[in-house]
Parts: sequence; C-alpha cells; structure tokens
Amino acid sequence: MYLLETHNPQMKKIYELAKKVAPSSSTVLILGESGTGKEVLAKYIHFCSKRKGPFVPINCAAIPEELLEAELFGYEKGAFTGAIKSKPGKFELANEGTIFLDEIGDLSPKLQAKLLRVIQEKQVERLGSERAIKIEVRILAATNKDLEKEVKERRFREDLFFRLNVIPIKLPPLRERKEDIPLLAKFFLKRICEREGIEEKTFTPEALEKLINYPWPGNIRELENLIERLVILSENNIIGVEDLSLPSLDSKFPVRESLVKEKDILNKYALPDISEEGIELNKILREIEIYYLKRALEIARGTKTKAAKLLGLNRTTFIEKLKKYNLV
Repeated sequence: MYLLETHNPQMKKIYELAKKVAPSSSTVLILGESGTGKEVLAKYIHFCSKRKGPFVPINCAAIPEELLEAELFGYEKGAFTGAIKSKPGKFELANEGTIFLDEIGDLSPKLQAKLLRVIQEKQVERLGSERAIKIEVRILAATNKDLEKEVKERRFREDLFFRLNVIPIKLPPLRERKEDIPLLAKFFLKRICEREGIEEKTFTPEALEKLINYPWPGNIRELENLIERLVILSENNIIGVEDLSLPSLDSKFPVRESLVKEKDILNKYALPDISEEGIELNKILREIEIYYLKRALEIARGTKTKAAKLLGLNRTTFIEKLKKYNLV
C-alpha cells in the first residue's frame, strides 16, 4: 500500500472524509487520473470500515466483456463452453466485505444494466442459473473518466451514475501535491530496497528538487516505476540528478521521421517556457503522453506487452492509457 502520510491540505481533507464515510454502507465513487492511488484509497476506506468480509478488487477495463460478466457474477457448471465446474463471482466473494470496481466507466451498457440491478436488489444470479443469491456488499467504484460527460453523451447510464455517485471523492494529480513527492519518493525507495535486498539508497537534494518539479503525467504509479528502475539500475547508494531520466525535463526525445506530427509536438513542447499569456499544461502533457504511447507501439511493432515494458508500465495500465486517448 502507498504511503498515506501527507503534507497536502487537500489530501488531508480526503483522508478525513474517507475515514468518516468508512463505517457506513454508502457507495463511494473515487475519481481521478490514472495512477493517482484510487485503489489505495479504496483499501483505506475498507480497512477503516472494519467490515467482516474481504476487499475484492476488479479492473473492469482489463477483462474482455464476455469474461467480465462471469468474473463479476459467477457461473454454473455447463453455463458456457469451458465451464467445467461452478464458480462464484467477485460479488459473492466480497460478501460482508467490499468490492472495488476500478475503471467503472469502461463497463458495457449490458453490464451497466446488470450492475444496476445488483445494487438495487442486493442479489446476484450466476450465469446459467435462475437462482438469486443474496449478498451484503459495500461497493466502491473508481474511474478516470468524466462520468457526467459520459452520461450526457449516452455512454453511461444516468440511473447507475446516481447510484454510484452517493459520496464522490476526487483525488488530485501528483503535480498538484508537490509537497508529497519527497515523502512518496523516499517511501518507495526504502520499500523497494528492502524488497530487493539492496542496501538502502538516498537522494541528493538536487535530485529531489528535480522530482518535485517534474509534472508526473503518470502520477504516483509513474513515480513508483521510476524509483524501481533507479534502485535496480543505479550503481551508487546516492542517487543524483545524473541518474534521473525524466523526458519532459530533458531536451532530447527519441523521434522517428515516420512520426512527423509527433516530432513537431516534441520540438514545440520539449522545454516550454511560460509566456505572459500562460500555457496549456494539460494539453502539453496529453500530447507528450500520446507521443510516447505511439512511439512505444512503433518500436514494439504493435506488441502491447513489449510497448508497456518500454514505458515502465504494466500491460493493464498501458492498455488503459491507449483507451483513454482512443488509440485502440
């Protein structure tokens, strides 16, 4: 679990709210960009609730629709080809506990309707069965999408949105909580060194300053991945600025001629200065992230697992980002 200590006033309020709502059975909708720690907050709410059952997470974007229904609701033997024995779904497994539905905005209309019915009736039916199974489950959901916009554009059911949006909590991106970056960086550094059996390393003040000033488009997950690379690859116990590799702060970007438009973007935004009129930071970060996603796919010749590895991401996160920018 990520470090829950914080110096950020907004995060302090979020933890206070999470602790306040934890004992209730109310549904909580956690909003925020990818990598901001939505699952960590969900676990915090569950453990503060002291519910008897387990915390059961499922990523709705990482599982194909035809398999996700069976994962959520379970199935009976013979319900479909390959169903050689009955299996309970995530809702049953989470009975008297908490189910965490990550990337809820990616649910298909069919599964949205089934989820709404489960919430309303507090029971599930396994695939291949007409027997209703009563459940007592606390639902926590999360998404990086603007669900209100998804509702307006008829991609997400309005009635389901209102059922989920009982207590909304929005996590800020890491770039808006810079005072927590040293805390998180040192926490990850210590934890990964212990995990790998490596003598604990430290950052120079200059290296920490650079980490603080980096915009972190991948948020906490990107920071954790960077720290892991540093632990494994750095030869010294003191990590300095020269050990860091932060693309948007460096002037050199790997560019192929086949990506003419993306090359123009990098030339324009490599080291942007802030003029009197200001800059569109979110647009810059978006275009840089899209470039690297495309670039990784190009190098990997379309192999998503390899492309994700090139970016220091797991495959699920990489696919989430492709979906976010409609690149799949």
